[in-house]
Amino acid sequence: MTTLYYSDTIFLKHDTGLGHPETAARLIAIDKALALEEFTPLQRLKAPLRNDTQENIRLIHSQQLIDNLLISVPQQDYTALGGGDTILSPYSIEAAFRAVDCVCDAVDQVLTKQADNAFCATRPPGHHATPSQAMGFCLFNNIAIATEYARKHYQIKKVAIIDFDVHHGNGTQAAFNNNSEVFYASSHEIPGFPGTGHPQDIGIGNIVNIPLHSGETGDSIRKKYRSIILPALKNFQPELLLISAGFDAHKDDPLASIMLDEYDYQWLTENLLTIAETYCQGRLISILEGGYNLEALGKSVAVHLRCLLKQGSI
Repeated sequence: MTTLYYSDTIFLKHDTGLGHPETAARLIAIDKALALEEFTPLQRLKAPLRNDTQENIRLIHSQQLIDNLLISVPQQDYTALGGGDTILSPYSIEAAFRAVDCVCDAVDQVLTKQADNAFCATRPPGHHATPSQAMGFCLFNNIAIATEYARKHYQIKKVAIIDFDVHHGNGTQAAFNNNSEVFYASSHEIPGFPGTGHPQDIGIGNIVNIPLHSGETGDSIRKKYRSIILPALKNFQPELLLISAGFDAHKDDPLASIMLDEYDYQWLTENLLTIAETYCQGRLISILEGGYNLEALGKSVAVHLRCLLKQGSI
């Protein structure tokens, strides 16, 4: 059994323009960090080309959103969506389609026991995309699609999503706000983009939002996970655990002011793996979201993958 690592040159072709923080250099930094010999056991996979891509996207998103994005793709240069932070360039939709293919393939591989767990180093990211709107660097909500794909195609009734990106996954919450079979927990900086995810937002009891405040340290965040998120996960007892793995709560990240380091991400990953081993038969899929300091991103993903590999060797 093994840990899968999905990546592909198509994700480098999603060009967001000069000065945009969500850049192809992020994946190059991750690949550099994973070039060490200790990561040789990773089973490295390219993005598959599936026939059911749009069908799977429609598990979460409207056909109108898909069509609007397709007709908005420029033949050259860029198109800015919404507030201008979400960019389309000639290969953006192809990259977004292949990202969806990666996460669905990861579900197939993990739930058929071909692999223990998986990490999808895909872009564009996904957790801000709502069922009807692309926003916040995100076109399609990869983790939400993976959730519904698992529930539709396998005997999976209860899926938990943990989102430790420093920004609230408003799109993921919107997708599952009234679904008792999907648990969503997010720790994120408040105030901060997109301005959602307040503690009182609990859906139908299936949503947990943990506010983080400027300057908050790893010790403080660990206490919040120990006292709130981990007990809620244990109470929910998921059959599959998915992670929106954003690494932009790192102290060196330029888009936030939370003070985590890579060892805090190690702690988070280890504790989530324990939940997966206890309730999910070890089944865990992690999908890249944010992280915009290249060195910090590389180090944090390396720690995260080191933990996944350790679980996969048990």
